[in-house]
Amino acid sequence: MAGESSRTAPKVAVLMGGPSAEREVSLSSGRECAKALRQAGYEVTEIDAGKDLPAQLAAVRPDICFNALHGRFGEDGCVQGMLEWLGCRYTHSGVLASALAMDKSRTKEVFRQAGLPVVESLIADRDAVRRGHLLPPPYVVKPNDEGSSVGVYIVHEAANGPPQLSDEMPARVMVETYAPGRELTVAVMGDRALAVTEIKTTGWYDYNAKYSVGGSSHVVPADIPAEITNACLDFAVRAHAALGCKGLSRTDFRWDDSRGLDGLILLETNTQPGMTPTSLAPEQAAHLGISFPELCRWIVEEALCSA
Repeated sequence: MAGESSRTAPKVAVLMGGPSAEREVSLSSGRECAKALRQAGYEVTEIDAGKDLPAQLAAVRPDICFNALHGRFGEDGCVQGMLEWLGCRYTHSGVLASALAMDKSRTKEVFRQAGLPVVESLIADRDAVRRGHLLPPPYVVKPNDEGSSVGVYIVHEAANGPPQLSDEMPARVMVETYAPGRELTVAVMGDRALAVTEIKTTGWYDYNAKYSVGGSSHVVPADIPAEITNACLDFAVRAHAALGCKGLSRTDFRWDDSRGLDGLILLETNTQPGMTPTSLAPEQAAHLGISFPELCRWIVEEALCSA
């Protein structure tokens, strides 16, 4: 489907929306990426990716798909596998890295094997979590394969009993030791860590804090010791490589500043970071003088060169 083309710039299909719980975030990312790619000189088609995606791509015949999907289907290896079966080039990480990074338990296993610091965790039945504490409080309960802090429960030390999880939670969930401290994040472009951002919020950095106006603020570069900055940058590149990521990724951290370097732990790596001009990864790129259209162009060209 990619084929040879006489066009001076590739024809790009921006995949956005989709069926996941993060559909609205993806639509916002996709629209902004499409706008930036047009500014960068590409011929762009926006596609709301669903079950008819193969037919949509057959009609458009793009040279490359810009994956602006988030959550299940778009971020877990499914759409990546579909695009490979169709013979379509696409941006961001491939099937294996996407599937690994979306599975929080397997991500932790990969991080441990790479010598990266993570907290204790386990996978348990939803009903078992409701019946009793499976880890000493404080701990966190969340879906094992959702992003954007969807469906997160924090069980505090003063909790009267175990969390009464919603029936909307998956049948099996992750339970992990709560990591106190400051929220830090690092974006990686290829093999280059960009910067460390501190995310400040008045409470838990949940879905609303991430995507509601005024829900959080970003400080880039983070006002932290050089030792912590260097460790975050190093760990993010190592996490990107250990998972087999391509293109752009973003790794999230917690840092307990009362414990120095021992207080730094990795939470997870996002293979499909938010992509609006004010999202975390584009903010870090802008801090280094890389405009949003330039970042989107790099993502396309890097994917074309590595195909």
